[in-house]
Order: sequence, then structure tokens, then C-alpha cells
Amino acid sequence: MVRTSDTERRLRAAAIRDEWLGRAYACEPADRAAAEAAVSELYRLIGEGPPEFVWVPSPAAARPLLPAPVRLRGTEMPARPADWPVATRLAGLACDLRGRLDLRTGRKWSPFGWEPFSGRPTGEIMVEGVRDPLRQSVIEGLLTPLRTALMPDGPPPLDLAWRGQHDAAWVGYYDAWRRAGSIGYRPSDAAQLDLWAVLARSCGWWWPGEHRCVIAERTSSVRTEDLGGGRHRLHDATGPAVVYPDGWSVYSWHGTRVPAWVVEEPTAELISAEPNIEVRRCAIERLGWDTYIDQAGLRLVGAAPDPGNDGSELRLYDLPRTVLNRPARVLLVVNGSLERDGTRRRYGLGVPAHLDDPLAAAAWTYGLPVSRYAELARRT
Repeated sequence: MVRTSDTERRLRAAAIRDEWLGRAYACEPADRAAAEAAVSELYRLIGEGPPEFVWVPSPAAARPLLPAPVRLRGTEMPARPADWPVATRLAGLACDLRGRLDLRTGRKWSPFGWEPFSGRPTGEIMVEGVRDPLRQSVIEGLLTPLRTALMPDGPPPLDLAWRGQHDAAWVGYYDAWRRAGSIGYRPSDAAQLDLWAVLARSCGWWWPGEHRCVIAERTSSVRTEDLGGGRHRLHDATGPAVVYPDGWSVYSWHGTRVPAWVVEEPTAELISAEPNIEVRRCAIERLGWDTYIDQAGLRLVGAAPDPGNDGSELRLYDLPRTVLNRPARVLLVVNGSLERDGTRRRYGLGVPAHLDDPLAAAAWTYGLPVSRYAELARRT
């Protein structure tokens, strides 16, 4: 019997992780036949016949077709599970599957985090190389911004929806265990996991109803930046980071969801009127600090060489109260370490309004006295 080394297993796991990341970011038209067949089989597993299928071009387009979510308390649920809503039964089906697979892998899956069952070396490879990057890139980096983007029109009807390609986070994790972790699943569990895998490979979000299933197309464009180690976040400096076939889109600046104007046409006036501090920060970065300072007419308080970053300058400005919701100043600094593209990022740090000395302001951001900051060989 040939034994697989941890190094080989780690490389194999990373390749499977990247394969599933590719599925999560896929922008080809949905494979409707494959998706409908998989959904019909899931319906069969809960004792239901195939539903009527309605396809929509985006999750936003699904809203008018979905009934209002029904929240039943435990005492209000029908006595027989067979009488529960289809969506509830499908959720139970998936939950039970994950529970059985967790027992095989020794790890517990949760959309909000994972808890270890054991400390086997193979498990650490799957946690660090597959589970965590998929969670960060797909759930936190893509699924959550899309869900949040639906909120301006009210809470999205997503209580018991499935994400299709964006279920790649949990499907890919269990798939990696069996393909790179040498874990065998029961045939019935493997067959059901395959159904979820088909959906992750073939369509976008879907909403199961009693006799009708609404399915969204996949994304038509996704722009991300590579953080290394299989981790990505949404970002596009010139347009929307995610676009669906009907034009519904989401803008993102280095992983922060922002209004379109932040990317398309940022101005100091719009920045001052923006109530969200994170959006303001992103807009200033997109506009560029030099341009923002000029447009906003910021007053230079002082400048000094940066002892923690040889060859760079610290510049301290008065900041309009509207930017941080309080009297403050901003310290412009140059990052001490290189970005992935080899450049050094210039960014602003909010500091208290009573600080008049750029060195004192820089030291304050590190929680150090000025004398200690001046001794830094290189800050990060």
C-alpha cells in the first residue's frame, strides 16, 4: 500500500480548494439541465415530486417571485416531519448529511466557524489549506456582501435558500476530505454530497418551494484580489466587482462593499455627505489622498521625516468634522512594507485633534511615546 505524505496531501488539498474557488467565481451560463436534475433528486429524497422550475437572471430578480418567509415556532410545526415545508425538510436533509460527514472527518462544519473534534494532522491540512480559505473567500468575501446588497429593499427572503455556486465553501471542504484526506463516506452520503456538488458547479442561488423552485443564473463577472494562500476578496477599482446577467451588481473596494459612486466618481463633497465611516475611508483611498486634500481644502498642520520609514514623510492635516464625526486630524503615512504588487501604499490615519506634531501623532497610533517611535528601525 502506497502511503501519501503530508506534503503531497497538502498540495492535493490546495489544488482541490482552488478548483472549488473557481466554481464559486464561475461566470459561465448555468447548466440548467444538470441543476434541475439535481434539485429534482433532492426533492425525491424528501418524498416530493419534481417542482416547476423558474429561472431568473440574479438573486435580486428572484424577490418578486418568492412568498414572504414563514417563521414557525417549534409548537407551530406540523407533528409529522413529512408535513413540514419543503425548504425546511431540505435544510434538515443537508444538516443531517453534514452531521454524518463531520463524524467521519472528525471536524464540525458551521457557516459561522468550525470547531475541532480531533487534532489529527490530516485535519490540520484540511482546516488551514481548505476550510478556512474557502470560508474567507466565498462566505465572508463573496456571499456576505451579496446578501448585504439585497438589504436596502428590506430583509432578503433568504431564510431557507441555497447558494448554488456559493455553496462551494462547504461542498468543497467535504469533497477535499474524501479526495485528499483519504476519508470514505457511506455510499448514500457520498451520493447526496454529489448532488450538492452538481448544484455548486451548475447554477446560482435557488429557493425551493412546495411546487416551484426559483433558480438564479450564475454571476457574469467577478473581480477579486489575491491575498495569497487561497484567500481572495472582492475588489475592482474601475467598476462593479460582481455583475449578474441582468445588470444587478455589487461594488467593492478591497473587500468593503461600497456604493457605485465610490468607484465610479468619488468627490470630496460626496465623501463629506456619506454617513458610513468605512465607505468614506474607501472613497478617499479611491480618490487619492492628494486629490482629496486639494478638493477638501485641508489645512496642513505640520510635516516631518518619518524615522520609522526612511525616505518617507509624515504629513498632518486638519480633517473636516464630517469625516470621523468628531474633531480630528489625519496623519498621512507611507506603508513600511511592500504591497503584493511591489508598491508602497499611502494611507491616512485618524488622530486626536489636539496633536500638533506629526511625530507625536505617529507615535500615538502605535501607543508609544515620541522618543520610542523615533527609535524604530522600520515600522510596518
